[in-house]
Amino acid sequence: MFPIDRKLSTTINVYNFIAVGSAIALLGVLGCATQAQPESATAIQTEETAAQSNPPITVQAERSDVGVNPDFQNVTVLENLEHPWGLVWLPDGSILITERPGRVRIARDGVLDPTPIPGVPEVFAENQGGLMDIALHPRFEENRLVYFSYSHGTNSANRTRIARATFDGGSLSNWRIIFEVSQTKNRGQHFGSRLVWLPDGTLLASIGDGGNPPVELEGELIRQQAQNLGSHLGKVIRINDDGSIPSDNPFVNNAGAAPEVWSYGHRNIQGLAFDPTTNQVWATEHGSRGGDEMNRVEAGENYGWPMATHSREYSGGLISPEQSLPGMVDPKVVWTPAIAPSGLAVYTGAPFPEWRGDLFAGGLVSRDIRRLELDESGGVVNQESIAIGQRVRDVRQGPDGLLYVLTDASNGRLIRFEP
Repeated sequence: MFPIDRKLSTTINVYNFIAVGSAIALLGVLGCATQAQPESATAIQTEETAAQSNPPITVQAERSDVGVNPDFQNVTVLENLEHPWGLVWLPDGSILITERPGRVRIARDGVLDPTPIPGVPEVFAENQGGLMDIALHPRFEENRLVYFSYSHGTNSANRTRIARATFDGGSLSNWRIIFEVSQTKNRGQHFGSRLVWLPDGTLLASIGDGGNPPVELEGELIRQQAQNLGSHLGKVIRINDDGSIPSDNPFVNNAGAAPEVWSYGHRNIQGLAFDPTTNQVWATEHGSRGGDEMNRVEAGENYGWPMATHSREYSGGLISPEQSLPGMVDPKVVWTPAIAPSGLAVYTGAPFPEWRGDLFAGGLVSRDIRRLELDESGGVVNQESIAIGQRVRDVRQGPDGLLYVLTDASNGRLIRFEP
């Protein structure tokens, strides 16, 4: 049962996507995927590496015109990136790219500068941690501010931070921490870390729940913090550009809540996007053993984790007997087996009018991109898989209206979809 779309008629099986049109014929395998290294020789599986084998979840569709695809080809723009995580375009067309080990790279006119941009402090670059997302201030041309999310600390005490710095075209300066998670945790899991600007100039950031069992905090499994409004873990937070708290945040007047909290009940969001046409925020979120989610995220809402979930423990047992609960928002899509979603884009460009309004979600384990078509109410009416052949870390629309894909590997690539 998939409660959100129960009124629609034709079933599309999320378990076994069939790519349609000429898209897949034009896209080949780009290279061997590189698995993330486990925490130790006896490491537990993580959502970024583990193949899943739960029964499929289904999504419904009623349209008869779904699956229409333009002809396109993929072009490798850059190579030799070490586990790239996020990218932005500068006004002159240059591209800044973060690498998880702690470097910022710049590409000018399609050429990657071999020397990293100086001015980045040391980051905690272990397992899923490191230098992660990047975003330009909406008024970057005036103030030259660049924003970063990253993990800081040690294996026994680490947290997600957000910082901003001034970029003069050659180096970063005035690095300033504007937010950090209130609690430290151990191990290198679940940092979240996507950054998205809203039209009012406030910044959304996703924060992971802290990790898988047996990781604990204050005597209970750390994932329970996702339901604790007093904690930043398992949340989407909203701050002003200087790190201060917007006065209209949903819990700002709740004495027991962290005032930065915008939504809660999340496990580990690594895909976050704003649709400028509908003014909706979309997120893709890692499950554990299956149960990856795509949600339409709204202020003040509870998205259920870990009280209501389609995920199971990596050992196979139930995390919760409930998949839906009153007062909690059900996902728009559930992926089982897991695709390990990372990177999300809403397409609004001119080169591919057939794709306008569609969502494009990257998959680490699935090594593909899931194209999701929506109806006017935001319901998903069709999905398809576009094979990439490497772990997909990020998906962005460029200023040219084309889609760009970062692959997560020791020799990661930047790929562009062209007509």
